[in-house]
Amino acid sequence: MKLLLDTSAYSAFFRGDPRIVPLVQSAREILLPSIVLGELFAGFALGNREEKNLAELEQFLSSPRVRVVYVMEESARWYSQIYQELRAAGTPVPTNDLWIAAVTREHGAALASLDAHFAHIAGLRLLPRQGERRSRE
Repeated sequence: MKLLLDTSAYSAFFRGDPRIVPLVQSAREILLPSIVLGELFAGFALGNREEKNLAELEQFLSSPRVRVVYVMEESARWYSQIYQELRAAGTPVPTNDLWIAAVTREHGAALASLDAHFAHIAGLRLLPRQGERRSRE
């Protein structure tokens, strides 16, 4: 399975969350969007474990199964479609998460997230399954 991690899933993996660890361990390929890297770097800089978190990220990225994916023209087209769908439905989603959803669609991956608002975006294969999620706090 090709698995794309959002920020909540990456963080949960490093906390040993039993909903996320098996998904990451069994994935054939793990995608980490550059948007998630930005969120992680910002969070690390604000925390008190920046060096440790950066070292863990560097080790994670060195795995041959992990690949950073970037926003490209096709991502922007997916973003536009998702944005229009959500606007018509009246279900807003944070902008960074729109980009993460667009990159997920572009790469045909399953999205690992603990953020419930991704369920509003049609066409995403979300893991863990609905009912196992929590809202972003």
